[in-house]
Amino acid sequence: MKYHSQHFQVEDSMAERRANRHFVKSDGSEPVDAHQRQRDYLTSEEIRRLLAAARSGRHGPRDHAMLLLMYRHGLRVSELVALRRSDLDLKTGHLWVHRLKRGLSTSHPLAGDELRALRRLLGKRQDRLPWLFLSERNQAMTRQAINYLVTVISERARLDAVHPHMLRHSCGHALAHSGRDLRLIQDYLGHRDPRHTARYTRTAATRFEGLWT
Repeated sequence: MKYHSQHFQVEDSMAERRANRHFVKSDGSEPVDAHQRQRDYLTSEEIRRLLAAARSGRHGPRDHAMLLLMYRHGLRVSELVALRRSDLDLKTGHLWVHRLKRGLSTSHPLAGDELRALRRLLGKRQDRLPWLFLSERNQAMTRQAINYLVTVISERARLDAVHPHMLRHSCGHALAHSGRDLRLIQDYLGHRDPRHTARYTRTAATRFEGLWT
C-alpha cells in the first residue's frame, strides 16, 4: 500500500510538470490583460474530444461526469472535489455550487446530458458516503488526482497538455462567445471582481460581428 501511494505521487508530480506548460493561476492575482497570453481555453471541438476520451477510460462514468461538470459550471478543482451528494438535486435538476475565494455561491441548473451522466454514475454506487466523486479507495478525490486524470485524458484525446483550470476558462469563453452578458457570466462563475470576467467578453468574436454591415 505504501509503495502504491508513493508510485501514485510520482505519477502525479510528472503529470503536473507536463500540465504546467499551460498552467493558469486561479488565485485572483492574474493581470487584467491575461487575454494577451497564449490561448488558455479549449474550443467546443476540443471539449468534445476531451469528454469522449474521459468516457472511454477505466472509470469512464466518473471521469466523464467530473469533466463535464467542471466545464459546464466553471468549477475550480477545489470546488469539484468538495462537491457532496447533498449539493445535487436530481428531482429539480440543480447543483449547488460552493464558490471559493469569496466567490458568489449559487444554484446552477443541470442540462439533460449532465443529469444522465450523474444518474449513470450514482446508479452504480453502493455506498452512503457523502462525496459526489470518489477515488478507487472510496475516498474524496484529491486535487493531485484530478490534475493527473486531466493530463492523462487530454493525452488520450491527443490534445496539448491541458490543466484543469483551462476547463473553467473554457466555460467563460464559451458563454462569452455565445453572446451572454458580462454580468450574467460574472454571477455564473462567481467572480466578485468584474475585471476577471471581462477577459472573456473582450476576446469574444461576437463583439466584432456586424461591424462592416
